[in-house]
Amino acid sequence: MIVKILNYGDVGNLKFIEYGIYGLLSTQIDYLMENLEEETSINEDVLIIKMYFESKLYPFQSDAAKFRLDDFVAREEIEMAMFLSSFLEDMV
Repeated sequence: MIVKILNYGDVGNLKFIEYGIYGLLSTQIDYLMENLEEETSINEDVLIIKMYFESKLYPFQSDAAKFRLDDFVAREEIEMAMFLSSFLEDMV
């Protein structure tokens, strides 16, 4: 599984991050689409997950993130991969 941040920014009062999840089996995609609470869609075998955040919880809001954005993006991709891996362990 490979997680890449495709887009991020503002929608009204909320911030969002859109993740592309590559390399999943169709059964894994189906499981995640049925069980995740976040907004999900599929684009050519890529699972797209869009998460919304209040400003205070947004991972890219700090001053450090503005200067080292690549580090923060990489960390967020790793964290999402770990979350999804643990979520898929529950797949029956």
